[in-house]
Amino acid sequence: MTINGGISFWYATTGPHEPPRAPLTTDATADVAIVGGGYTGLWTAYYLKRAAPDLRVTVLEQKFCGYGASGRNGGWLYNGIAGRDRYAALHGHHVAQRLQQAMNDTVTEVIDIAAKEGIDADIHRGGVLEVARTPAQLTRLKAFHTAELSFGETDRELYDATDTRSRIGIADAVGSSWTPHGARIHPLKLLRGLAAACERLGVVIHESTPVTELAPRRAVTPYGTVRARHVLRCTEGFTASLKGHKRTWLPMNSSMIVTAPLPPSVWAQLHWTDAPLLGDMAHAYMYAQRTADDRIAIGGRGVPYRFGSRTDHDGRTQPATIDALRELLFTFFPILTGTEITHAWSGVLGVPRDWCATVTLDAGTGLGWAGGYVGSGVATANLAARTLRDLVLGESTPLTTLPWVHHRVRRWEPEPLRWLGVHALYAAYREADRHESKTHTPTTTPLARLANHISGRS
Repeated sequence: MTINGGISFWYATTGPHEPPRAPLTTDATADVAIVGGGYTGLWTAYYLKRAAPDLRVTVLEQKFCGYGASGRNGGWLYNGIAGRDRYAALHGHHVAQRLQQAMNDTVTEVIDIAAKEGIDADIHRGGVLEVARTPAQLTRLKAFHTAELSFGETDRELYDATDTRSRIGIADAVGSSWTPHGARIHPLKLLRGLAAACERLGVVIHESTPVTELAPRRAVTPYGTVRARHVLRCTEGFTASLKGHKRTWLPMNSSMIVTAPLPPSVWAQLHWTDAPLLGDMAHAYMYAQRTADDRIAIGGRGVPYRFGSRTDHDGRTQPATIDALRELLFTFFPILTGTEITHAWSGVLGVPRDWCATVTLDAGTGLGWAGGYVGSGVATANLAARTLRDLVLGESTPLTTLPWVHHRVRRWEPEPLRWLGVHALYAAYREADRHESKTHTPTTTPLARLANHISGRS
């Protein structure tokens, strides 16, 4: 029987939540107050204390560290970043190329820091394999591969159908693109290890402390106000719960399932030996990993958005979404048909209106933020945190001149336009995928191109 919710499968494999950290109980002061106990907030706290040990850094988390996307994601530590192509159009290709190189380096940075801090997060650097399963997907794959090469990723490799199946035995694969800049991780183990490293450095973490309002030099909670020179918003998909931020970033839902452990005989048939991360070129794309305990964890869109920017309840997802992901898994790997699905869960990711991740600090008010990762946050949060560190410390570095720094974007439409638009767009993407699969057209359908234009993805 599939366990639905309970935060995520990653919690089921690491035991119950550690003893809760004490909530804030009264007014307090700090040099830097960070709102959000996920990757962005904790990495920022970590790097600030490493660079300036005397700084008083306080993290305020509404539930417990890792409750959000950092404890529910697909475990993709890779070099993708939301908005790169738009930044190239705005600032020049060479500028966006620097951003891409910084992301390539970030994969290694996270792996190195995990080793330095003694964090065992089941890290395996097998790269990322992006697969095409239809002629239209293959056309997009080749264009994607060429674009990545143009951004300096010269170590990327393009495979035909035969070579693809030798890497992972996907029955109907027609081609793939592989990059070495990716690693499988257990996201919650990384998160918990990072939180412990922060506390060893002297970071104060208050859990069960929801922040209701941000203002210059202060973060307001029901239990007291933290006053600080800098107040950093690191709330990603939960940003809409803050006063005045209902339309800042859209909380997009993503759901996952995971199989029971698979025996060696099955893995031999799948050829999934070096454990690369697996994605595809569908419009309603999927993402998967081979876990350290020999399961397949696979995710994708179910119900993409809840009315009024609501978030899920402790990771529980819709039964129809579980069925759709199960069918997707069996389509990719027919030999798994009937395999037990042990866990299912959902989480939210932050989507800006122009699909561009950003890092910002207003020196006048002390307010800053980072996020809008659109599902690529495991690595991007680390780069964002190092950039926030430099901005807070007032240093001009190669990171503070990257094109996503101080980028501003308009707000999302009000309801019901927001709900209607998102659901219509993802219905269009699903229909486009069905059309391309049935007709074997080599070009992207006009419906998908129109959806990309309206959504801001292109």
